[in-house]
Amino acid sequence: MNRAAFLRLTLVAAALVPLAACATSGQAPNAVAAVSAKPKAGQEEGRTAYGYYLAGEAAIGGGSSTDAARYFALASDLQPQSIPLRNRAFTSAIVAGDIHAAARLSPPPGDGTAPVQGLGRMVRAVDALAEGRGKAAWAELQNPSVGGPHETAAALLKPWTAQAAGDVEGACALPRPDPNPVLASVGALGQAELLERNGRHPEAEAIFRKRANGKNSLFTIAYGAFLERRGRSADALALYKQVLERDPRDGAILRARARVEARRPAPPMISVSEGAAEALIAPAALMLAQHEGDSGLAYLRLSLRLDPTVDEAWVLVGDAMSGAGDKRAARIAWEHVRSGSNQYVTARSRLAIALQEEGDKPAAIKLAKETLDGTPDDPRLMVVYAELLRDSERYEEAVQVLTRLIDRASDHGTNEKGAGWQLYYLRGASNERLGAWKDAEPDLQRALKLKPDSAEVLNYLGFAWVDRGEHLNEAMPMLQKAVSLSPESGAIIDSLGWAHYRLGQYPLAVKALEKAVLLDPADPEVNDHLGDAYWRVGRKVEAEYQWKRVLTLAADAKLRGTVGVKLKAGLDASMTSELAPPAPAIRKP
Repeated sequence: MNRAAFLRLTLVAAALVPLAACATSGQAPNAVAAVSAKPKAGQEEGRTAYGYYLAGEAAIGGGSSTDAARYFALASDLQPQSIPLRNRAFTSAIVAGDIHAAARLSPPPGDGTAPVQGLGRMVRAVDALAEGRGKAAWAELQNPSVGGPHETAAALLKPWTAQAAGDVEGACALPRPDPNPVLASVGALGQAELLERNGRHPEAEAIFRKRANGKNSLFTIAYGAFLERRGRSADALALYKQVLERDPRDGAILRARARVEARRPAPPMISVSEGAAEALIAPAALMLAQHEGDSGLAYLRLSLRLDPTVDEAWVLVGDAMSGAGDKRAARIAWEHVRSGSNQYVTARSRLAIALQEEGDKPAAIKLAKETLDGTPDDPRLMVVYAELLRDSERYEEAVQVLTRLIDRASDHGTNEKGAGWQLYYLRGASNERLGAWKDAEPDLQRALKLKPDSAEVLNYLGFAWVDRGEHLNEAMPMLQKAVSLSPESGAIIDSLGWAHYRLGQYPLAVKALEKAVLLDPADPEVNDHLGDAYWRVGRKVEAEYQWKRVLTLAADAKLRGTVGVKLKAGLDASMTSELAPPAPAIRKP
């Protein structure tokens, strides 16, 4: 994780702006000056706050949020008077998921800005609630400083802390109205669950019934479980069937229906910690949707401190940590998701893609296949599996998987639109790689018909036609449209440039390929294509420079061999690169 990414994840960044700015400018910030002070008497020689601070910075650069949090905490322990350093240690602990440590490091009253104070009280409240200290948790959330950006999350959390503190009326009170319908639903769900917990069943059922209208699976599951606990299994079964008529693949509802039909025991009421954890998921998801990743990650970590079995939170934490560059923390988060959970396939897909991106393609395929064996015919995982096969050039197997998906859509009575344009696109691209153009072309045309503004499909089909010398009047406008739809895609602009090259339009090819190289400077094929175009317009020194650059990049053995020949004897001695189409711009699912 680089420093910029880490600082984006450190919460309440406004309080750390002076430190972040100085750390990136090379100036000596006040925090660094503080931690570099001479150790106090009694400290072990050689172990200074400044040393731990630098170790924390190194851990950030190495992509380890856990190590960074540990080193910043040690630095703060040695220099507790440094408020910026304490805040850095506090927010780093939250990023790493050590909420108990974050509670210890949270700013005391009077230290830090209002957002830092508010978050500190939220952290202390959650940690106290997780340890069974309900009154302490309730007292923290009563403080006026828990407002501002954390007001909504605190409002959803308060009823559960009131319950833990023994304040039944406070727990069952009507939640504060929220203009956001999702957050309003979460508040109502919490109230219904707390009313049931306190034996006020008619009031609880009135809320459950109003909200469980067949469209909200969360309320349907909760209301159905409530009915089962009341001994009204027939009513619960009718409720589940109503939802399944609308969405026959809802896994949670299917499991609930199976439970009732098998006459297994009703699920117990959720605990106070579980309810509080559930309450924090919605504001976390809202923050993430609004690109407030720091607050979103904080709420997810707090939710998991209360209930480590919240699979949705683990998936989202994994996504956040992966985006920040901490791949190990991302994998750990996804590995927490339990088998049988609605989130299990999603988590395993993420893990497989992570292995692929790290270069371990066999392990990625093995993981996806093992998961698919346990959850046969899951459409999401089948698409991921097909893409992994395609990326490993196992195109024939990819075609088989994609054909199963397309045929199953037809078996369910859907038309080609039901199968989805992506499936036709991926199968067409795989068949094209196999050389089966008569099978590939119809699929690519179907995909384009279903998604006429897809830059990927326009790029792939348009270039294939140009490369084959077919439909040229249609192909070039398609490639130009693809570029207009994705003007920052080096791969797609490379396709347009290489199409110009294939048509002998070398000056136009140079212009497009120069732009493609600017956008994607580390792509060996794009650099190779530009070298070829330079050679054709007589710029041979520049051509040789581009080919030499290819050898410094992650080019495969075939391309390196072709470039080696061109550097020795010129372009005409090796025509392989002229016949090689650019890599398709296929996005990972």
